[in-house]
Amino acid sequence: MSGDKKILNGSAWVYGENVDTDVIIPARYLNTSDPALLAPHCMEDLDTGFAGAVKPGDIIVAGNNFGCGSSREHAPIAIKASGVSCVIAGSFGRIFYRNAINIGLPILECPDAGRSISKGDSLEVDLSTGMIVDRTNGRSFSANSIPEFLQRLFAAGGLVPYVRERLGRAS
Repeated sequence: MSGDKKILNGSAWVYGENVDTDVIIPARYLNTSDPALLAPHCMEDLDTGFAGAVKPGDIIVAGNNFGCGSSREHAPIAIKASGVSCVIAGSFGRIFYRNAINIGLPILECPDAGRSISKGDSLEVDLSTGMIVDRTNGRSFSANSIPEFLQRLFAAGGLVPYVRERLGRAS
């Protein structure tokens, strides 16, 4: 995130509907929760080229029900560790949504974006307003903005670092 504006920039990686946690990080890699060991296997059962080509700041865009399936926290950890700065989807599996917030991975619900953005499009996402701009085709989309307290949680790196930071200030 850049400065106080909370603006993210990256290329789009586009996936369809019902992307479940089993394809985000296959079960055969759940013997670790080390982000550095999960990242190389992120999305490998859905997109074998993802882990080798994703760049820091890139953005996943998907249809409805992204992160459905099992409740593994490994899925958002693998996505974040791969360098993805944000996930935009029409909707999210409920547990994935909470796990993403807990580990500090910004997520935005925006069905129109998932239907209109193409792989490789250059995106700009303003977390404070929810505005998504596809600079490749000039289209803009509006998602719900991320509340300020969640922006602080994301900036801290997730729930645990956020709480540690808050407790450190209180002492």
